[in-house]
Amino acid sequence: MNQDEKYRQMTEPPVGRLICSLAVPCVISMLVTSFYNMADTYFVGMLNSNAATGAVGVVFSMMAIIQAVGFFFGQGSGNYISRELGKRNYEEASHMAATGFYSALAVGLAICILGQIFLKPLAFFLGSTQTILPYTEAYLRVILIGAPWMTASLVLNNQLRFQGSAKYAMYGIVTGAVINIALDPLLIFTFRMGIAGAGWATIISQFISFCLLYYGCSKGSNIRIRIRNVSLKFSYFKLIFQGGLPSLARQCLASLATICLNHAAQPYSDAAIAAMGVVQRVTMFGASAMLGFGQGFQPVCGFNYGAGLYKRVREGFWFCVKYSFILLLGIGTLGFIFAPQLISLFRDDPDVIACGAVALRFQCVSFCVQSWIVMSNMMQQSMGKTIPATFLSVARQGLFFIPMVLILPSFWGLLGIQMAQAAADVLTFLCAVPIQIAVLKKLPYQNRLQ
Repeated sequence: MNQDEKYRQMTEPPVGRLICSLAVPCVISMLVTSFYNMADTYFVGMLNSNAATGAVGVVFSMMAIIQAVGFFFGQGSGNYISRELGKRNYEEASHMAATGFYSALAVGLAICILGQIFLKPLAFFLGSTQTILPYTEAYLRVILIGAPWMTASLVLNNQLRFQGSAKYAMYGIVTGAVINIALDPLLIFTFRMGIAGAGWATIISQFISFCLLYYGCSKGSNIRIRIRNVSLKFSYFKLIFQGGLPSLARQCLASLATICLNHAAQPYSDAAIAAMGVVQRVTMFGASAMLGFGQGFQPVCGFNYGAGLYKRVREGFWFCVKYSFILLLGIGTLGFIFAPQLISLFRDDPDVIACGAVALRFQCVSFCVQSWIVMSNMMQQSMGKTIPATFLSVARQGLFFIPMVLILPSFWGLLGIQMAQAAADVLTFLCAVPIQIAVLKKLPYQNRLQ
């Protein structure tokens, strides 16, 4: 398929059918990614130690920082690439692809080196207690080794999606996930590596994913990643910043929120830290299908917005909001009913189950409002609306969640921690409605003349 055929593929078929065709591999990728993110928690939980399970939750915030870098360069370059392909500016898209990829690789290497140097203070900063510290250091030390290719993989994944080549992204992600799940029990139990084995399983599988994604960029009409196309012009980094800031803000605040959550849960025992870590993984898995659906919408939004086909952008947004709301309503209902059973899958400890089930049920009550929040954010980001997209990105995990998790425990103790995310979701939704309506009103009803 050449670039002209790709353009027609993204701008001519019915919007709903096109989004679904692109969303299927994204949904599969997100589900599998969430599943293997939970695999470490599941197998480490079999070590029969709340401290080990808690350490996985603590290091999760560091992984969120690594992911923040990857999403910053991936979304920042990918959003621009999709709009330029919509305008048929293929050379500009090629320069942006190489610049985003190699920049992420360099920053990932810096994270690896600095993290190893300051490992112990970093572990405490992330929310580790003295009892959890040995497990945190063992797991974190290994995860940091993989930071360069973990960040670069996310860039390739996003760039492939924004070009409408989600299948190539799916192949890399799914293969890595299957290998991770296979390596976890082998390294943790058979080779007796303990929690460090979970870390090695993660970074080995991520490296294989990276290799497959890089290979995928050389197939079909996908943009080739060539170092000679790297451009160190300020204008490119400004565009990456504008397109990637919402993702960077969202992921960094997700990491900061997890750190605050770990510190808030410390007075209530290692079981509370373990429980909240498990709840984060479970809710991430529940939301992954909706996120994949939105990722199928993003290239459609970017391509058609760049091509001036505004009616298709508007139609795609309402299509995604409607069906993702129905999906999340169903998932939230099931999660509320089976909350104790879901928590017990990862840690069969009465204290962890009791704490985690309450927190999970609170989040399930507000789960469906994420459909509007996430789809609004993805649409604004794909259109290059940096300010509203960044605000929505920081609202849920930063502007509202962090104050909630710090303030509510003063009134309700552990219950305040358990309800903090649900309260933040509702407040974010109340802000997202008028912001997105304003964006939709400014979007022209007539297509731009070609």
